[in-house]
Amino acid sequence: MSDTKEISSSNPLKRRKKFKVSDYTALFAIVVLLIVFSVLRPENFPTRTNMVTILRSISVTTVLASGLTFTMSIGGLDLSAGNMASMSGYFCASFILWYGMNQYLAIGLTIILTMMLTLITMFLIIKCHIPELLATCAMMFFLEGLGLTYAGGSAISQGLPRPSGKPAEGVFSNSFKAMGTSPTIIIIMIIVVIFAYVALNHTKYGRYIYAVGGNKTAAKLSGINIERYRLYTGMVAAAIIALAGVLVVARNTSAQVSGAASYQMPAMSAVFIGQSVLGVRKPNPFGTLVGATLVGILDNGLVMLSVPYYALNMIKGAVLGIALIAAYANTKTD
Repeated sequence: MSDTKEISSSNPLKRRKKFKVSDYTALFAIVVLLIVFSVLRPENFPTRTNMVTILRSISVTTVLASGLTFTMSIGGLDLSAGNMASMSGYFCASFILWYGMNQYLAIGLTIILTMMLTLITMFLIIKCHIPELLATCAMMFFLEGLGLTYAGGSAISQGLPRPSGKPAEGVFSNSFKAMGTSPTIIIIMIIVVIFAYVALNHTKYGRYIYAVGGNKTAAKLSGINIERYRLYTGMVAAAIIALAGVLVVARNTSAQVSGAASYQMPAMSAVFIGQSVLGVRKPNPFGTLVGATLVGILDNGLVMLSVPYYALNMIKGAVLGIALIAAYANTKTD
């Protein structure tokens, strides 16, 4: 009976807690940043165009972070997601430009191949019992080398020949390139967030994921096949990560060397920040979106303030650190 209660109460968004200011720190930080940047740059920042720009800029980060939300909800930590997305970008771009595939066939095949590559990670974690941090770190280096080898150490773009020297005659269609621009990329981001929210918070699958992530022992005693659900979660995350890689290609109209790897840390930051939203204390899609929005607003505002590029990460890290301290400082250790 106690195990059943453990599972039924594992959905973090259904927990009722007393009001705490720290539970709204991320939301409060967003409001403060909006006000500060609007006051400092009233002619540029609070415009409709710039708000759309911010949403477009966080779209890839949010989609990638949504994949990481699944992984981290079950207690995992994937350091290779950015490189996996880059590899997906290589696949998609090559299918369209090298082999002249229809974009929808190329995207579908990209998702399938990305899921197959993720099976290697799952094998290392589930069957070889390698800690996820080490397994995904190894995959990070493997995928980076695989991508460079596949593309011949270069980018995959219209007009560039294949590694063999044979010309690439395919082109990106306007509908494919539209996936990387607003409003399409923003709509895709919203759809992914809604899908993740429904899957994690309104399905048995999601309840079991949170149960495993919260207490593996209790979940196992309750009859949950932990290895099976870890595999399921990895496959769903892989599909979303592949989509993030496709969006990067559509946005840049090319597959660059480690093109999506730069989104890894912002995506992880979004998930970690999102855990503090509304006192959930666990990865959740809504919190991830809030976290990505906070990072996006901060980045956009600092650029408008002409902060030197070499100081951007330092300031962003300091501000995000302060927000996290405010959110977690009073958290009791279980």
